[in-house]
Amino acid sequence: MSTAPFNPFMGEVIQTNVAGTNCLWLQKVDYQISPIAASNVYVLANTALTAAIQTITTGITSPDVPRNHVVKGAISTSTGNVVITGTDIGGNVITSTVALNGTTVVVGTKAFVTITQIVLPVSSGAGDGVSVGIGSVLGLPYTFAKNMVSKAYNNNVLETTTPTTTFDSVNLCNNTVTLASALAGNLLDIMLDVPG
Repeated sequence: MSTAPFNPFMGEVIQTNVAGTNCLWLQKVDYQISPIAASNVYVLANTALTAAIQTITTGITSPDVPRNHVVKGAISTSTGNVVITGTDIGGNVITSTVALNGTTVVVGTKAFVTITQIVLPVSSGAGDGVSVGIGSVLGLPYTFAKNMVSKAYNNNVLETTTPTTTFDSVNLCNNTVTLASALAGNLLDIMLDVPG
């Protein structure tokens, strides 16, 4: 029989040697995930655009771990918005709108755990299409009001460059971390300071 996991949201405080002065309890958490390499076509292979807006609900592969998405047009004149709907790590429904920029890979910022629908724009010319993939921005399982990522290891190697983080005290999908080293399916240890 296992014990119940520690709950960091109880507002626990720690006494100090000074009467009436307390500090917040802080837990060091090792968040472990093993994300595969980023890919421009992991979620949706290049799909031809037509004269009408398309709503895609089949042939979609959800991200392997909570992470951002990327979109890429097939021709230099690819334009219009790609609207992605799915859920975050907490099961909340989220939507992201990303504007195509020709064949340049455009990076989304929200961390999706499932992608259930992709709305594609109209074609801008012969051979136009859109692919949707996964990026290197990884979702965190907490909402933070400030940066609480202390360090990270990729395949047991300490990142010498501090991870890039975003945080949002309300929206779980906006709490993310990006490592300096490439993702390749290795185990990541992301060290978080979680206040109690």
